[in-house]
Amino acid sequence: MTNQLSAILISSLHNNSFIRLILSSPDDKKGELNKVTVRIVELKAKHTLSFLYTYKTKTVTKNFGIEEGVVHSEKLFGDTFTMCVIFTTEADHSFRRTKKGNLLYYSSKAKHTAGEFSLEHNLKKKRMISAENSAWLEMLGVTVRGKVTEGMSGKFRQINRFIETIDDLINSSSLKDKKEIAVYDMGSGKGYLTFAVYDFLTNGMKIKSDVTGIEQRDDLIAKCNNTAKECGFTGLKFSQGQIADSNFTHCDILIALHACDTATDDAIFKGITSQADIIIVSPCCHKQIRKQLDINNALKEITRHGILEERLAEMTTDALRALILEEHGYDTKVFEFITDEHTHKNIMITAVKSKEIPDAARINERIHNLKGILGIKKIYLEELSKKNPKLL
Repeated sequence: MTNQLSAILISSLHNNSFIRLILSSPDDKKGELNKVTVRIVELKAKHTLSFLYTYKTKTVTKNFGIEEGVVHSEKLFGDTFTMCVIFTTEADHSFRRTKKGNLLYYSSKAKHTAGEFSLEHNLKKKRMISAENSAWLEMLGVTVRGKVTEGMSGKFRQINRFIETIDDLINSSSLKDKKEIAVYDMGSGKGYLTFAVYDFLTNGMKIKSDVTGIEQRDDLIAKCNNTAKECGFTGLKFSQGQIADSNFTHCDILIALHACDTATDDAIFKGITSQADIIIVSPCCHKQIRKQLDINNALKEITRHGILEERLAEMTTDALRALILEEHGYDTKVFEFITDEHTHKNIMITAVKSKEIPDAARINERIHNLKGILGIKKIYLEELSKKNPKLL
């Protein structure tokens, strides 16, 4: 099967249909390397394969000649990763290596077209949401006549960074082959990212999308609904409500950015109970755990200083959230979404529904041990889960 992978890769490179290759789902789940993305670039008038290694805390780029790069791709798939997708203009080719060593292959309709990706090295990254010809960006004040408004460049970069994150998560989940996707954005605010997600899914990925923004403020709901109507976004709507009171049974992607304190936990809980394939949260105001910290060991030195106690509470809260998501069958990542040049609320937790059955007892033991070290009695998200018999 790896011969087939090499044959498809070589063929796509020779006939100029190759777009990119993504290696993911590493054998070592606890290792530092998460993903490798391979694209073709032009260096000194010569085609080269550029490998972007995505680690938990950094990215590294290495360039290989075509033949050497093909061999290296095959080796990475055989030794390190269990998933490999080759994107071409003709078809998308997916390979998966099972725990028993079996190799599975299937092809699907091409998601990308020729000319989407430049061969020039170190060019400015192609924006997934373009500033040009976007009515919603203009109506929300991000652009004027196709140019980013002064003071909104940070917001525009944030929009595109978020869409890049969504794209990567979809490609690593069971949603990548779905024809319809339902999204809930909890606490959608002014709707920048809600509109971006709908635009990307509907017009970028050509997927039938049902996107709902949940927001408390009536004026923002009215403005966003009017904007959606004027843009002809028939699958996008905004509704009034609070996260904890929202009622829906089906959700493919759940988003909650900067929901305050336990509202983030309410959103995660909604995602878990609705069996969302992807959950994305960017937490804010970690009050619940900080009030409970009761440390009687060497870590007490940290809590002598208010700012360090606050950061310890933040890290602990988000670590526990990630563990609880893993306990319920999700693969999680916690990372810096954007630099704190734009906002200090820059930590993001992403969760993708795993195909593997979690060792819930072992994960629960890890949660219990962490709580014990820090003197924590209750976790709000954990209490929510215990009240739902379906999650026990």
